[in-house]
Amino acid sequence: MNLAIPNLIDLQTYPLDQPDSPAWQALVQRCRAELDGAGMFELPGFLKSQALADCVATITPRMANASAEIRRDHNVYFLDQVEGLPEDHPALKKITTINHTLCADQLRDTPLTDVYEWPPFRQFIAATMQLPVLHLMDDQLARVNVMSYRPGEALNWHFDRSEFTTTLLLQRALQDGIFQYRRGLRTDTDPNYEGVARMLTGQDPEVISADLAPGALNVFRGRNTAHRVTTVSGEQERLVAVFSLYEKPGVRFTEAENLGFYKRARAFPA
Repeated sequence: MNLAIPNLIDLQTYPLDQPDSPAWQALVQRCRAELDGAGMFELPGFLKSQALADCVATITPRMANASAEIRRDHNVYFLDQVEGLPEDHPALKKITTINHTLCADQLRDTPLTDVYEWPPFRQFIAATMQLPVLHLMDDQLARVNVMSYRPGEALNWHFDRSEFTTTLLLQRALQDGIFQYRRGLRTDTDPNYEGVARMLTGQDPEVISADLAPGALNVFRGRNTAHRVTTVSGEQERLVAVFSLYEKPGVRFTEAENLGFYKRARAFPA
């Protein structure tokens, strides 16, 4: 085991290091049930309080001085066109996302990289998703990111390209900055454009708000679950880490994708 892991993860509550134990199996079953029932699961206190404090202390000045500001006008699909829909369809309403991002090469010395690269972590996530195996992303910018949402900034409604998304909340905003999601808004066979349009106009009563606690690990089915982070208010930014895991090895973004997401194509030297 990575000797740092017991100081980072609450292994008594979440025994990721004991995959053959009844406690591990019970945790996996609980997470699967929550995924089926609510579309997501949350593990409060996954990252220990000192590790969380160390992360925030290290990341905050880097975020202030070395992050990339990303500002995008987009639709919920992040596509210029959707086959079969006219450009003025309400499901293609233009919305704005603004955030600041640190890339994986700027996080190598943080507990986030230790957690991400620890094999039992991805073994556990794979088990909760009922997948045989998951692999680290082979992209030195995208594999682990931290997103900051400052006052007036938000992650607007969108669907993810991957089936599931794994995040770790590091710091709440003082006001707002709430994670919201609408599970099962579409399926692989039914795009439900009218339902998407209703949600974008604020007329969907099934939108759920989840006020996650710092240190909590959160996994949700992002491909068919529309989600957003509401506009942050107050003086404290919202900080969240995103871990990228894939069923296939060797996944990388294209140079154009890295330029679009991070304003650079290559990692800084180690």
